[in-house]
Amino acid sequence: MNTNRKNVVMALRFQSIEKAFFGVRVLKGISFELKLGKTLGLVGENGAGKSTLMNILGGNLQPDAGTIRLWDEPFDPHSPKDAEKMGIAFVHQELNLFGNLSIAENLFISRFPTSGGLIKRKSIITRTQEVLKQVGLDLSPHLQVDRLSAGERQLVEIAKALNRNAKLIILDEPTTSLTDREGEHLFDILGRLREQGITLIYISHALEEVLRLSDEVVVLRDGEVVSTGPVEDYNQARMISIMVGRSIDQLFPKRNHKPEEAVVLQAKRLCRKGVLKDAGFALRRKEVLGISGLMGSGRTELARIVFGLDPVDSGEMILNGVSIIKRSSAERIEAGMAFLTEDRRAEGLFMEASIEDNMTLVCASRWARGPLAWLDQKKLIVGVREYREAVKLTAGARNEQAVKTLSGGNQQKVVFAKWLLNKPEIIILDEPTRGIDVGAKYEVYSLINQLTEQGAAVLVISSELEELIGICDRILTMRQGEITAEFDQVDFDREKILRAALH
Repeated sequence: MNTNRKNVVMALRFQSIEKAFFGVRVLKGISFELKLGKTLGLVGENGAGKSTLMNILGGNLQPDAGTIRLWDEPFDPHSPKDAEKMGIAFVHQELNLFGNLSIAENLFISRFPTSGGLIKRKSIITRTQEVLKQVGLDLSPHLQVDRLSAGERQLVEIAKALNRNAKLIILDEPTTSLTDREGEHLFDILGRLREQGITLIYISHALEEVLRLSDEVVVLRDGEVVSTGPVEDYNQARMISIMVGRSIDQLFPKRNHKPEEAVVLQAKRLCRKGVLKDAGFALRRKEVLGISGLMGSGRTELARIVFGLDPVDSGEMILNGVSIIKRSSAERIEAGMAFLTEDRRAEGLFMEASIEDNMTLVCASRWARGPLAWLDQKKLIVGVREYREAVKLTAGARNEQAVKTLSGGNQQKVVFAKWLLNKPEIIILDEPTRGIDVGAKYEVYSLINQLTEQGAAVLVISSELEELIGICDRILTMRQGEITAEFDQVDFDREKILRAALH
């Protein structure tokens, strides 16, 4: 492959790409092109067709119709190896690294250089040092990957692509697990790669990142290209309007009710060595209480302790006047608690299982009948139908369909439905809109409003401060395992909240 030829203008061209699953068209004649050495921002709601299109480019799927040209030559990949040979690399949201192996071993996992049947370890270390330098990582090649931060792992994934001489790198939601500082470092590296002539496709629901990094923008909706052009032609409001096919004047839906005075959950002086120090809060009925803080501040650890997943050294937890500090997670679920974890794929869902099976995981016993606990399938189906409608799960998804085939936004809706079927009184949400598009976010916010209006109390952890300001009645800030400040809605101020989380 010679990607440096002077007559090569286009790195990539899709022409009339079609794809259907089970008779449902998901790509409807996709056509656009990407210039050599440029960055394309690819945006669209979950289910718009981004992942399907990239899977076709990567050789995981074959199109039903249409053609691809790569480096001005016909390209018809039938496996990921075909794509890799032509200089294509993917950096996925769920990084493809082995935590128990070293950085060097991860970089060469599928292609160790050998001589006389022996691995050329010195060459591996030298080459690893070279590509780590390219991505700005001053780390030992021998360092085990599970000792790295999320940002460092992201850069190791990019280093792995560079080690394979990638000329086209596709980045899918690369900043979802990164701190602001790590994100800035990633942006610097991507800028350097572009200067080196590497072509990039940047897929993200963080539209401000797309506007910052891209030269061109392509917007997909319902499997079609609905807009394309230079980044200068776009702003966030225009992209949102094009993506969802309607104008969203306000990202956060209005609430028509206020929290009640009754406290339903109270945490008092929760302590765990190295994790929490005297953390406490009171959650009221019909309230949305937010927790803000940097990664590592103890937000998720607090949620896990409240739900009974992790132990606590001391402190008290009162639910509706009853102590639950010694109760298990299962007992807390029975008492009316729900927990949507930060990682829906690893902890919230069985990806290979069906929508129906996932939705009924928590409360299947409700439909059990008789001494053998046979499931009452008719009533179960009615319950599933009711709650898939409540969370607005895509109508095209069949109950027996595997959850892994759904978009990220619809997967999150299945997690919501799973818990709502159990009719919880207290709902803990850890990063509830991470990795989902702006339209799906609006639906999640609307669902939170409905739940609180019906009497539920919601505890929300989010790295997006604007999200917390938009949906919460109160916000707590955390730093180094301590709650540092409390803000009522009338006092919400981005700068003050950030300062409380940082100092």
